[in-house]
Amino acid sequence: MLARHGRDPHALVQILRELQALQGWLTRDALSQVAVTLGLTLAQVEGVAGFYRFFHTRPVGAYRVLFSDNVTDRMLGSEALMADLCRRLGVAPGRLGDEGLVSVDKTSCTGLCDQGPALLINHHQVVTRLDAARVAEMATLIRARVPVPHWPAPWFEVQDNIRRADVLLGEAAAPGAALAAALARGPDAMLAEIKLSKLRGRGGAGFATGLKWELCRQSPGVEHVVVCNADEGEPGTFKDRVLLSRRADAVFEGMTIAAHLLGARRGLVYLRGEYRYLLEPLRAVLQRRREENLLGTRILGREGFDFDIALHVGAGAYVCGEESALIESLEGKRGTPRIRPPFPVTHGYLGHPTIVNNVETFCAATPIALQGGAWWAAIGTAKSTGTKIHSVSGDCERPGLYEYPFGTRIGRILEDCGARDTQAVQVGGPSGVCLSAFEFGRRIAFEDVPTAGAFMVFDRSRDMFEVARGFAHFFAHESCGFCTPCRVGTALVVKGLDKLAAGHGSRHDIDVLFELDKLMHTTTHCGLGASACNPLRDTILKFRPAYEQHLKSLHFEPGFDLDAELSIARRMTGRDDAGAHLENRT
Repeated sequence: MLARHGRDPHALVQILRELQALQGWLTRDALSQVAVTLGLTLAQVEGVAGFYRFFHTRPVGAYRVLFSDNVTDRMLGSEALMADLCRRLGVAPGRLGDEGLVSVDKTSCTGLCDQGPALLINHHQVVTRLDAARVAEMATLIRARVPVPHWPAPWFEVQDNIRRADVLLGEAAAPGAALAAALARGPDAMLAEIKLSKLRGRGGAGFATGLKWELCRQSPGVEHVVVCNADEGEPGTFKDRVLLSRRADAVFEGMTIAAHLLGARRGLVYLRGEYRYLLEPLRAVLQRRREENLLGTRILGREGFDFDIALHVGAGAYVCGEESALIESLEGKRGTPRIRPPFPVTHGYLGHPTIVNNVETFCAATPIALQGGAWWAAIGTAKSTGTKIHSVSGDCERPGLYEYPFGTRIGRILEDCGARDTQAVQVGGPSGVCLSAFEFGRRIAFEDVPTAGAFMVFDRSRDMFEVARGFAHFFAHESCGFCTPCRVGTALVVKGLDKLAAGHGSRHDIDVLFELDKLMHTTTHCGLGASACNPLRDTILKFRPAYEQHLKSLHFEPGFDLDAELSIARRMTGRDDAGAHLENRT
């Protein structure tokens, strides 16, 4: 295996992923052998193995069951289903069962919010639309040690659920047509079309795609690199999953068009670990494109146009959705965001000028090559051109993908998906914005409501305090720990919300949460910490009664009773005097 990867230390994450698939978990002896062979220290290898949540340096079950813990899964009853499976198998959550047979735990959103509750088996197989009957049969199959590939096939069916299609999800162009159009124009003219289209990045930040590609093209270097960010980790988002399943040719073609403009020879797709089951189908598409002369050497007969794409599978780390953290992971390291500048367009993968774009962005480059930049710019609004794909889930009759031109009203999306009695919509995932009913006339656009694609619907039966608390736990779990404001701040937010949930809260605690939001928003190293309090701030401002119902008083309330905590010690020392210890209460 090490030889197949060329004993390249930059392939460390892939090597550990494949090694774990062979052994079940990463033993210290195996990590030592990897370190020696790659010329790394054991501390370096163990540091990478300990960073990603899908790597295990201690034994785990032969059946590793991970329930998706997104809010939409919980709304559909995932917690009760997980408790039922644990009861049937006789295991505690997060603990290894007898004989090392099974371990059951939670993981962050698996990108299957439109068909949850969902879970992962051994990190590479998904089970959708869980219910009590499936859980009961699953327990029986595990106890009988039936191999996962022999489980009922309908369990593994992942539906695309395309509810409204437009230019990206509609009829697909023939593979190679857009690339041929780009070659006919030439690099300069094709770049001009991308700039004319005013295409902006679809990963959330909305940076001008043409400008990013131009800056990278102008950066000196012996090699330029094209990277596709398919680490779709934002809870509630699943559009990239469908694009990779249904429109992989368009995504790879967009990357190849970018390579033509940049003179790049190497392309990389960073596929999130939860989408490991897409690896073989994507490899098949890449191989077909090579056979059709759409990848490889002398693409479409053009001398000197050599470009190919490799797939890199992540190992479970939300922070790797940030482009510099993603590059660190591609280089075989912990996914810690880099200090910027320099930016990836000048110093990216292995120090080469690199563009990192979202799956949907590369997909959009394909119809622009075919139809022209002016055609794309005529769709949407002046500042937000083209269409946007929304991953709709939660309290609605028809969850799935909805593609609309930018400028579409929030209320229109709610009407189309069959939402009823809606009190809130979380747009853009936890790091986005929470909208209340009086804002449903606002529009999806970078100048109004920007979004990375998630659109989670909550009706009036939902407790928005609990929604925000769940998101707070997510951010605290996913913090990479690099900077103190995020590492400590996210933990303090969780502690404060848990205190409110336990009935010990006061308005003072809400004021402290506001102060934490201001501190983290201005001091954290990357966008994760800066946006971690977005759902907290929005829900306090717009759904304050949901918080106030948890308040015990208007004044400071302790999170615990010190007198009760000391009672055992007093009895043991013979000092159980009720009057003497009242002053210890805090």
